[in-house]
Amino acid sequence: MLKIGVVTISDRASAGIYKDKSSKEIENFLKETITNEYKIVYRLIPDEQEIIEKTLIDLTDIEECNLIITTGGTGPAKRDVTPEATIAVCHKMMDGFGELMRQVSLKYVPTAILSRQVAGIREGENCSSLIINLPGKPKAIRETLEAVFPAVPYCIDLIDGYYLETNEKVIKAFRPKQ
Repeated sequence: MLKIGVVTISDRASAGIYKDKSSKEIENFLKETITNEYKIVYRLIPDEQEIIEKTLIDLTDIEECNLIITTGGTGPAKRDVTPEATIAVCHKMMDGFGELMRQVSLKYVPTAILSRQVAGIREGENCSSLIINLPGKPKAIRETLEAVFPAVPYCIDLIDGYYLETNEKVIKAFRPKQ
């Protein structure tokens, strides 16, 4: 079965100061978009690079998630270290994801140039994962996922992951003709 890691990275949400709304936006998007059966493996963690790295490694190497979507920790603040943690655990970086997410976000807010989202491939022993860093705001999460998700199923194909099917009325996956 396809497994998808959803990781909210927030000091305040992980401390119970406020409710995690970001992961719910990701889950709603996935529910609308993916038509085959899948399981979400959820984590809520603080902005600590070591914890983020261990979580991403665990979701690939132990949980065997082919797709890991993170939210939060991608800005310029001192505690925002999600991109650094992602880069540290990935074997290949997929720069086009971050470029497209920033381009899309710039249509809505000029501060999108402060965003540092990255994406990459972690090659585990039994599984490889596409890891995508999203912003923390629910509205921005949906906007960026809508932009990059058409490429996600084919990327997962290329890393020998489970075949991901989409609801074409929501997102039409792009796969080159064979």
